Amino acid sequence: MITLYTWTTPNGRKVPIMLEELGWPYEVRTVNLGKNEQHAPEFLKISPNNKIPAIIDHDAEGGPLTLFESGAILTYLAEKSGRLLAPSGADRYRALEWLHWQIGSLGPMLGQLGYFAKRAQEKTPAAIARFTEESERLLGVMERRLAESPYLGGDAYSIADIASYPWTVAATSFLKEVLAHGLDNKPALHRWLRTVGERPAVQKGMQVPQVP
Repeated sequence: MITLYTWTTPNGRKVPIMLEELGWPYEVRTVNLGKNEQHAPEFLKISPNNKIPAIIDHDAEGGPLTLFESGAILTYLAEKSGRLLAPSGADRYRALEWLHWQIGSLGPMLGQLGYFAKRAQEKTPAAIARFTEESERLLGVMERRLAESPYLGGDAYSIADIASYPWTVAATSFLKEVLAHGLDNKPALHRWLRTVGERPAVQKGMQVPQVP
């Protein structure tokens, strides 16, 4: 059994999608970021950086294993299951490079844009312009990759797609007005969104956690 600590954010959706793809049993513990529950001492023991998602794998070799950071969790689950990440070779490293691209670029830039353009009470035009420009550039990087490959890692759906999908959904929904220009003329990106979004596990994972 895996215990998943998560919330209703793009990062929080990644691991539920992965667990649904694997069909493994898991229990959900919500960490309400609006109530600062990520700073609770008991959660800090599991996730030292006070961030979701995090997991406890109660059936890990050698005893229960706690993991934080979505990329580490996705890689761990892929390697444990032998699925959604090639065991070796170029296909493995293509998936890993696009996984780390999402973690280091797409997620942080869209996250900052979401804060400055949507959530901040006091708007800072220079910050909004900076993060809009960079987010549009990254969407262009994604479009070029998906124009030459069905999935980010290559011919096969992988943890790179799982990591990028919730953030790209946020770009086309929550940030749609801000990124309208950057979302135009992206047929490959929208094709990929439809393809990934049609997967039953993705649809289920995107609903986790369900909160009132």
